Amino acid sequence: MASTHESRIRLDKWLWAARLYKSRTLAVQAIETGQARVNEERVKPAHPVRVGERVNVRKTGLAWDLQVLALSEKRGSAADASLLYRETAESVALRENEIARRRAAASSAPQWPGRPTKRQRRKLQDFLDEA
Repeated sequence: MASTHESRIRLDKWLWAARLYKSRTLAVQAIETGQARVNEERVKPAHPVRVGERVNVRKTGLAWDLQVLALSEKRGSAADASLLYRETAESVALRENEIARRRAAASSAPQWPGRPTKRQRRKLQDFLDEA
């Protein structure tokens, strides 16, 4: 009986132990809304995860495609958590491209949207008065 328990674990516990979510409550919410899936299928938070299955996670517009390498019910360090899964090369490339696209969009946005602050107005006035 112990060997069957060790070969599977609840999805919400695994997501929490793999440090993909800060709490089990957030992991449960993600699973229920379809943000976290197993083998691209919606499942319940108590769905048993097994070694070798694929877990898809979407957070803040970014996607992770993970293969389960190990199971753990305990949340350890980030180094320990990284041993629980392996991310596909395609997933890494897509996520890095999205992050680069977001950085480029943010760099082209104005730095001070709206009215300048009192400090910014004083600096501008000092600059204009120098001439």
